[in-house]
Amino acid sequence: MYDSRRTDVMTMPSSSAYAKVNGLEMYYEIHGADREDGRPLVLLHGGVLTVDLTFAGVLPELAAHRRVVAPELQGHGHTADIDRDISVAGLASDVVALLDELGVRQADFLGFSLGGLTALEIAVRYPERVGRLALAATMYTQEGVHEEVRVPDYSSPLLPSQADFQEMADAYAAVAPHPEHFQEFLAKTSAAAQAPLPWTADDLRGLRAPTLLVIGDSDFVRVEHAVEMQSLIPGAQLAVLPATKHMTLMRRTSLLLPLLGEFFA
Repeated sequence: MYDSRRTDVMTMPSSSAYAKVNGLEMYYEIHGADREDGRPLVLLHGGVLTVDLTFAGVLPELAAHRRVVAPELQGHGHTADIDRDISVAGLASDVVALLDELGVRQADFLGFSLGGLTALEIAVRYPERVGRLALAATMYTQEGVHEEVRVPDYSSPLLPSQADFQEMADAYAAVAPHPEHFQEFLAKTSAAAQAPLPWTADDLRGLRAPTLLVIGDSDFVRVEHAVEMQSLIPGAQLAVLPATKHMTLMRRTSLLLPLLGEFFA
């Protein structure tokens, strides 16, 4: 049986810094080295998570042969919150502004959950900035989410456990500029995750970036919705990982790394 507990260790970036974008002091990490075509991979973490909590299991392999840029979004991790709602459009604008600061005209993207929504918004609104697009646990309408997630039923096994929430709180306390704001930040991020999404089926039909969709078979996102997204996005690929919940998806390294390695090769 798959053990969902963390067995990885904190990943060490090649460098880390802050960039002034859209009123944020946005923290970001650089892992790995430039590859010949100069197109980095941007990793966008999940809501209430950090770069490390989301990607520690896959980051070393992904950065082995290319440069990886991994920011922490508004209010998350090292990036202090500001007096602005958290929204998918705002997060996408922040990431594009960061890439402008770094001189990156086009990148590949891997986004998980809220980070996947952010990556999808970038692909729809800034298509010239996206090379290849991997969306993990990502829907395009709120109807794509199971009812007990959309209207939270905290007895549902689909939702994060108490241990998951404690892990998020501990990570926030360890690095956040204002760790005492965790509950306020959690409420703000939850509101963003449950807000109406800005895309239509035609937006997905218009995507031109090669796209990989990945969900767990017991994820927040319904399998039927992921199949619908695959049918709408030209040439999209879909992987449904067995015995996988939302909070364990990015830790299924034995399944994910071959998929991602082939897709981003």
